[in-house]
Formats: sequence, structure tokens, C-alpha cells
Amino acid sequence: MIAMPIQTVIHICNPTLYLNSSFVPTPISKLYGTPPPPPLPQRPSRFRTCFSALLDMDSTGGQSLYPLHRCKTLHLVRHAQGIHNVEGEKNHEAYLSYDLFDAQLTPLGWKQVHNLRKHVQACGISKSIDLVIVSPLLRTMQTAVGVFGGEAYTDGVNVPPLMVANTGNSGHPAISSLNCPPFVAVELCREHLGVHPCDKRRSIREYRPLFPAIDFSLVENDDDILWKPDIRETNEEVADRGQKFLKWLWTREEKEIAIVTHSGFLFHTLSSFGNDCHPIVKSEICANFANCELRSMVFIDRSMMGSASSTTNYPGKIPNGLDLPSDVATEKLPEEGLAN
Repeated sequence: MIAMPIQTVIHICNPTLYLNSSFVPTPISKLYGTPPPPPLPQRPSRFRTCFSALLDMDSTGGQSLYPLHRCKTLHLVRHAQGIHNVEGEKNHEAYLSYDLFDAQLTPLGWKQVHNLRKHVQACGISKSIDLVIVSPLLRTMQTAVGVFGGEAYTDGVNVPPLMVANTGNSGHPAISSLNCPPFVAVELCREHLGVHPCDKRRSIREYRPLFPAIDFSLVENDDDILWKPDIRETNEEVADRGQKFLKWLWTREEKEIAIVTHSGFLFHTLSSFGNDCHPIVKSEICANFANCELRSMVFIDRSMMGSASSTTNYPGKIPNGLDLPSDVATEKLPEEGLAN
């Protein structure tokens, strides 16, 4: 791990999110008003010196180390512009209209999707992700398959498309599932439930022919029984659902995951993180997402919930050989140490 940018720990709950930051720690003289006290006259042991240095680095720099196999990389994406975004911006009461039921992307939304697709391909994300998780609503699935979908079909290749042509009256051509990660629909990452028809989904039997290569097996009910016409989820309930979703992620083996979801879900889920961070870091985590915005974060398991073994760690000492550090070996075996 390099020293800059500093990785800042967010301690609010387990598992924990990390985010890169360029925060520079305040000089100690400014914190205390006077120079730090001189060191004690006696010479500390080598262990005490090293341990004190580590404590100083951790307390002043906000740095921390975690085993790689206890981390997941999350690429969080808000869906592109939907027709409900346009109408709701004109008049907030439009969100109550059934004309916006399961809102689809606008033509501008599709342009946003194509721009993000170019970005994830240029920076290598499209080749590194192991799984795409998507909220089962029309606008999020259109965004997910448009950004992370497969390559163009070639002659003789017969794989089901991620999306058939003209889904949602988009006029958009079919999107291939060739050479792309699996897509899984998960209801835990849906938008605020209730009251607004734009956040009500269609039945799974309607979605399957439109998105043949998306896995809907984790959606328990064919019809949307979670959305209520007269009861809207509270912000606290959305945040709780977000925490359940994050805990569920540790049941997955995949280490790099794209999640295509909604602004309200992202804001209320992430707002519980970062309270012990520099304000700039907190704002990076919790700020509202723009349409088709992507933010990449590192997700840390501090509770041993996902205690899988590492695929990259190497045990060392193969073939067998001396195992003690040279200074310790010299103290315990002086003659052998001198001989070496």
C-alpha cells in the first residue's frame, strides 16, 4: 500500500467502507500549539521503537492496513436519466402519476449510458468485475446492461441477449451477453418503496422476455408485493435495508462487483459511513449521485463475516529453511549465527 493517497478508515459499522482521499494530516505543532515533548533519555528497545512508529503513523496519518481477502471492490452506479426525473424536476407532484410507472430511460439517459460504457472500458473496470447486481426496475436494468453488457454478436455465436431490441420503447438495439460478467437482480437495492408509481416494478414474468440473460432467481415473488400505494418507506427503513444488502454481499464469493441502483438507496445507505473521517472524505461518500454517476469504493469486512481464505497469500518457507529473523537467531544461537 502506498503512502499517498491516504486510505481513510470509516468506523461506523461492520462491514466497513474505505475511500481514497488526498487528506494531508495537520502538523503536530498546530494540534498542540507547542512542539512535542523531547523523547525519554533511555534508549528504547527495537520493538518499542518500531511499535511506537506504527502507532504514530496510524494516529496522525489516518492510515490503516487490511488483508486483501477481507475486502471487496464495489463500483456503485446510479441509473441514467429516466422519464420520471424529467417530469419530477418540472413538478414534484408528477412522481404520484401512474403515467411514470416503472419509468424507462430517456434518450438523454441512453447517451449517459453510452458515455459511462466508454469510461468503464477505457479504465479497465469492464474487464475486472466479477458480477453485476441490479435493482429489478426498468431504468436500472437498462442502465446496467448498457454499461456493462457484452460484446457485439459474431456469426455462429448463439447466446441469449441481456436486453432485447426496443425494450421500454427505447428504439435501442439488442444488447449482447457475450463475454460479460453475470447479471443478478436483487430487490434489497431497490429505490424507496411505496406511493411513487415510478418505483413500482413489473412482474418478473414480464421482465424475463425483455432481459433474458439477467438472473431473476433471487427475486422471491413474481408480482411486486413490496410496493404499497399508500405507505412510503422512511429514510431509516431504506438505510436499514441498505445495511442488510451490504451484509448479504459477504455471502457472495465475488470480489469486484458493480451495483446499479438508485439515488435514494445510495444516499441513505452510505450516509451512515464516514462520520469519523475528514469532512472532504465524508462528503465524497455521502453526496447525492448524479444520473449515471459511478463511484468506486473498497468494502472491508471487520467482523469475520466473510472469512474466506486468500487466493493470493503465499505461506513462505517452501522449501524448509531458517525462520527466525537474523537478530533473534543470533541471540538464541550465537555460535551458529556467527558461523553464518
